[in-house]
Amino acid sequence: KREIRTFPSKIGIVTSPTGAAFQDMISVANRRFPLVELILAPAKVQGEGAATSIANGIASLNEIEDIDVIIIGRGGGSLEDLWAFNEEVTARAVFNSRIPVISAVGHEVDFTISDFVADIRAATPTAAMELVTPDKMKVEAVLHDFMNHFESNLTANLMGKKDSVFRFINSPVVKTPVNIIKMNSQKLDLAM
Repeated sequence: KREIRTFPSKIGIVTSPTGAAFQDMISVANRRFPLVELILAPAKVQGEGAATSIANGIASLNEIEDIDVIIIGRGGGSLEDLWAFNEEVTARAVFNSRIPVISAVGHEVDFTISDFVADIRAATPTAAMELVTPDKMKVEAVLHDFMNHFESNLTANLMGKKDSVFRFINSPVVKTPVNIIKMNSQKLDLAM
């Protein structure tokens, strides 16, 4: 099982473009982390040919270099509706994906073979998007704390440097450059 990046820049999605699950995932991504780019590989998610369609979607997303994670899924339904996620062609595509895969099929009580093969199982497509996207409010709070800490450290550092420069500028040697010449002249005389 592979780990999922904390701050993904691109998330691939294999699902039906007309299903409520896709709209829910878009909504969650926009609310939680609007910087993320969603790449849809439209797939048939139930009925004849659905398993091949899902496998093809996974394969096509694997051809894109910078996708960080793939979510495969659909909303709830009967066992027959979810069956495409139990087929061998889907399981092999999930297993062979070079990109980590989150399986998000059905509702919390539903389990498919894809769930067990995937890197992570999410109870629903919405939960999958929540798992993979950071909460922008928490990110903003961390950045705010970092900036405050950085600013106070920078100020303290600059004040220390300012004091050092001030002491140097006000030292007797610097105030009268002739003293430097005399001091070095004395050292030269002593060395001879």
